Amino acid sequence: MSNDLTRLTAAELAGLVSKGEASAVEVTQAHLDRITAVDDRVHAFLHVDTAGALAAARAVDERRAAGEKLGPLAGVPVAVKDVLTTKGVPTTVGSKILEGWRPPYDSTIVQRLRDAGTVMLGKTNMDEFAMGSSTEYSAYGTTHNPWDLSRIPGGSGGGSAAALAAYEAPLAIGSDTGGSIRQPGAVTGTVGAKPTYGGTSRYGLVAFSSSLDTPGPCARTVLDAALLHEAIGGHDPRDSTSIPAPVPDVVAAAKLGATGDLTGVKLGVVREFAGEGAEPGVTAAFRDAVDTLTKLGAEIVEVSCPHFKYALPAYYLIAPSECSSNLARFDGVRFGLRVGDDGNRSLEEVMSLTREAGFGPEVKRRIMIGTYALSSGYYDAYYGQAQKVRTLITRDFTAAFEQVDALISPTTPFVAFPIGARTSDPYQMYLADLFTIPTNLYGGPGISVPCGLSEGLPVGLQIMAPTMADDRMYRVAAALESAVGTFTPPAL
Repeated sequence: MSNDLTRLTAAELAGLVSKGEASAVEVTQAHLDRITAVDDRVHAFLHVDTAGALAAARAVDERRAAGEKLGPLAGVPVAVKDVLTTKGVPTTVGSKILEGWRPPYDSTIVQRLRDAGTVMLGKTNMDEFAMGSSTEYSAYGTTHNPWDLSRIPGGSGGGSAAALAAYEAPLAIGSDTGGSIRQPGAVTGTVGAKPTYGGTSRYGLVAFSSSLDTPGPCARTVLDAALLHEAIGGHDPRDSTSIPAPVPDVVAAAKLGATGDLTGVKLGVVREFAGEGAEPGVTAAFRDAVDTLTKLGAEIVEVSCPHFKYALPAYYLIAPSECSSNLARFDGVRFGLRVGDDGNRSLEEVMSLTREAGFGPEVKRRIMIGTYALSSGYYDAYYGQAQKVRTLITRDFTAAFEQVDALISPTTPFVAFPIGARTSDPYQMYLADLFTIPTNLYGGPGISVPCGLSEGLPVGLQIMAPTMADDRMYRVAAALESAVGTFTPPAL
């Protein structure tokens, strides 16, 4: 029974639990057993909270037995990216500088997961401080792609995506600053959604780039992602950037899309992304998906977004600038790692030694880039100019959405590459987010849904929608999924 339970969708598992056909404890134990069986090869998890998961599952079963009305995801296990604080459970953000830290509070996202009756299995691996596109920059080892264990699972949230693809969890939470939910989804054959900025709370999300970071759902199906989005989204007074508006009805949109009818929907293919170095197999899978969307009734037009080509350099000034400010709090004094505090060193020496030992090379690289961009005499030339480009990109989106309902593109230019292939060339690594970054700079929602295979590896199609029109992307994604199906990796 355990093997069967791990292959079911979150919606199916919730149905079994609500009908009493499977207990939450059985469902949870099945996934814990699966983690034990395969995670030594995948390394999706940094911490598995076995006792906490089983206790939460028992509580769901007791509530159901008492006749209590439960939410649509009650009893369903979920894996949480290790960027969100979890009370009493280690939160490292993939960094040595927070090794062993157990936060005294839950993030809003985690609290909403608990309130929804989901069962947190544990914390997933990630690039340190969410800075990376391959989960090779984790201080705790690389995560492997279940499709091919010699390849990367994407990043920065490769642990969450790999846990889904390996059937270790039916649902997962990620965060998306420049593509860290969508790009891992694309290369692992799973679904990853970045909500509208401000549509999900950042309270308790360890900050990388405060104007870009967006927590969101990861799943194996579009409906499951929508159900998770519904559970975690909505206004949070503890987050000053949270939008005081309800979540669009993403679940209804996913169900509507699953009928396979896109009549009346107008989709724009971004002209500037054509010829941007995408692998031939990725381009072919994308074109096939466009043909499929046309057959489902969608009208496809070409749309020009002339400033998208400047998104990558603008992002790599804005995000490092914000990270250089945010990461100043890791000083070896208040929490986390402390090195050199022997009573003979000054506070400045302790801070320097702690940061030298605690931060990895990619984090140091971005802190230095950001500090330079914000320094006296360079602020206007670098950070200021990048923010002007961000405004132009936003205007491109606004103009595009006057013509079409949503934009589509490949999610990433290439399929999962071999581990170690790009770590020596940061620019080549950054190109993984070429197609996803514009959406973060704009603040709108985007989703990656599997659309085919290239060389036996998954390819994702990205759907971008206007701000607070998250439901549009779910409808299109579910329609495509209804036509092409889901994708299953080779057995581990």
